[in-house]
Amino acid sequence: MSKSNRFKSIKLIYKKSCLSEDLRYHIDNKISILDNAFRPTSNKYFQIIAEAKVKVIKEEYLNKDEMDIIYNSDIGKFASYNGEEVPLDFPLPEEDFFKKEAAKRKKDKSPKLNRPTRSSGPKKYKVYIRDPKSGNIRKINFGDKKGGLKLNIHDAAARKSFVARHKCKEKKDKTKAGYWACRVGRYPHLVGGKKRYTWW
Repeated sequence: MSKSNRFKSIKLIYKKSCLSEDLRYHIDNKISILDNAFRPTSNKYFQIIAEAKVKVIKEEYLNKDEMDIIYNSDIGKFASYNGEEVPLDFPLPEEDFFKKEAAKRKKDKSPKLNRPTRSSGPKKYKVYIRDPKSGNIRKINFGDKKGGLKLNIHDAAARKSFVARHKCKEKKDKTKAGYWACRVGRYPHLVGGKKRYTWW
């Protein structure tokens, strides 16, 4: 059976609405799935190809070369080689390339430093910092316990009172919860609104 007839014999043809946003983007903008918008060897790069293989796509969306490679090769699949997951039917760069890619992925997974966020832990907020002594990343929990005190950040008198009680002007150690509690107003995403409060 020819490739064309084989395709026509498949009754299930996915509508574009069933495809991921990334794959629809490539189809709508006529971007080659094999030369797609994501970095080669990245997870997203292979996810696009793997999805195209699993979900039957109308011939009008793929050119002849793409049809041949996607449906008659193992591109988009992975296998274990010497203890590492490697992509099949894909020319690999030098080994140093993968070391750099692994370092990038590790960096991407690292938490943002000095950027307080809401916490689901014992305190209302958390922040990751690099300990100047050890060089390691630490998590600092700060703020009242969940469901505790209300933050009167928009009340000037309450802010002034807080600064005086907690001696905020003296707190300069980023590894201490008090340092971050005294500066919570500087992060609008924590206190609701767009205004940034610098208390002193």
